[in-house]
Amino acid sequence: MRIAILSFDGFNELDSFVALALLNRVKGWRAEICGPGDAVISMNGVRVDVQQPIDFVGQSDAVLVGSGVRTREVVTDSKLMDRLRLDPVRQIVGAQCSGALILAKLGLLGDVPVCTDVSSKPWVVEAGAKVIDAPFHATANVATAGGCMAAHYLAAWTIARGAGEAAAREVIDYVAPVGEKAQTVERVMGVVGRFL
Repeated sequence: MRIAILSFDGFNELDSFVALALLNRVKGWRAEICGPGDAVISMNGVRVDVQQPIDFVGQSDAVLVGSGVRTREVVTDSKLMDRLRLDPVRQIVGAQCSGALILAKLGLLGDVPVCTDVSSKPWVVEAGAKVIDAPFHATANVATAGGCMAAHYLAAWTIARGAGEAAAREVIDYVAPVGEKAQTVERVMGVVGRFL
């Protein structure tokens, strides 16, 4: 499976890097940072070379859209938004925090419950989404997560959708804190499991 971790300038490192690290632990999968230009610079000044051009989102099997401090600028750039060809019939699509605003502006959220962070909530609501107070929600092939520490929910759901629940449990177990592995796996899979 090939996965685009869609990141723009001002991206949140937790969203993009946690998902990237977890998804690349699945044998045969390749998650890559995807974005406009040759590099993106995070909200804390970390420069990352883009591994795939932005048009890769249309070719990938899954697309996860991270959040960032410039998401409202991104959604006003019609040329950029026109390049985001996402197809939830064919692709697994997820967004975290302000990434939900991008999915809303692309018309991919409809009237399903949406998760986002507290800061992004007003913009996502203004875009017509029905925001709920929860860390994760999915309907069919589209999921949203709210809060920086919810990145593992989005990644676990993506893994479970694409490689099965056992693979998701294995990845979460591997990265879970020592002495808390069983509890962490059960908590994460308890959150995402009802959406599988």
